[in-house]
Amino acid sequence: MNENEALIEVRRGNHIESAHNLHIAVVDSAGTLLHYAGNSNKNIYARSSMKPIQAIPIVETGAADYYEFSDADLSLCTASHSGEAMHTDRVTSILKRVGIDDTKLQCGTHIPRWQETYKNLIKNDKEVTPLFNNCSGKHTGMLATAMFMGEPINTYYELDHPVQQRIMQTVSEICDYPQEDIEIGIDGCGVPVHGLPLERLAYGFARMANPESLGKERAEHVRRVTKAMTAAPEMVGGTDRFCTDFMTAGKGRFFGKAGAEGVYCIGDTQTGLGIAIKVADGNGRAVYPAAMETLVQLGLLENNQIEQLKEYHHPKLKNARNEIIGELIPHFRLKHIALA
Repeated sequence: MNENEALIEVRRGNHIESAHNLHIAVVDSAGTLLHYAGNSNKNIYARSSMKPIQAIPIVETGAADYYEFSDADLSLCTASHSGEAMHTDRVTSILKRVGIDDTKLQCGTHIPRWQETYKNLIKNDKEVTPLFNNCSGKHTGMLATAMFMGEPINTYYELDHPVQQRIMQTVSEICDYPQEDIEIGIDGCGVPVHGLPLERLAYGFARMANPESLGKERAEHVRRVTKAMTAAPEMVGGTDRFCTDFMTAGKGRFFGKAGAEGVYCIGDTQTGLGIAIKVADGNGRAVYPAAMETLVQLGLLENNQIEQLKEYHHPKLKNARNEIIGELIPHFRLKHIALA
């Protein structure tokens, strides 16, 4: 391995069959880059890792209070959920309180991740609707905000809509990155996706972990979002999902969010650190061992937590016979930046 490379090795037997390159940034809540691997300044699309920041305006506008959002409701707004009944039932409940139904969701459709849900839909001859989209919670929060603010709801997903403009401003402020420099694309669910340097994304999560610099009122709003995620982690992912299992093991200390194309972000409320990870080739299978190894090298996890999450640290590869035939191995060392 080149000393500048950070890898997740894919081993079949004793042979390294392939490898995934990584970019990692670890930043404190003062904005200082402390540790890195690969290119910490690489411009990336945050994808669904941005959802905790995107949820802040739901609280700041007053929509969360007006529609009586519980922790579980707000947590679902940050989710890339599996489409289990606990997720879809809650989306339906929120929409009912808002006064609309799931036909207003503009996130499109895909097969739900939770296989039992999909089997039941087939068994009962029902269609896959936007309700089962992993982003339906986020879109529900956007719709709730638009309804509360008296804004059009049919175009809430478009870049020039006030909902998306508020989110853009919030991303810029939380990550301390000029709004005009944020690169905009379209996410898998149709809303704008934000591109910015990896270390700025890490800084955003660090500020959410320790929001004192954001002012008293915003700090309270941010804490409400992160508390919701850690109080109801099952809403963020679901059964056998890293986000849920990681936050459960963290017992309120950590909040974490996966993003498509190999992105993962973590905030540590105890140290005020923010971590942002990008798998260069976009393969999501490498991001959880990368996250685990980063946390281990930083000394942020206790031994019992490492044991609890060991299946994510060194995931086993299985064949069609369910036999273990290899594993993913983190192979990198974070570089420490000496401070003057």
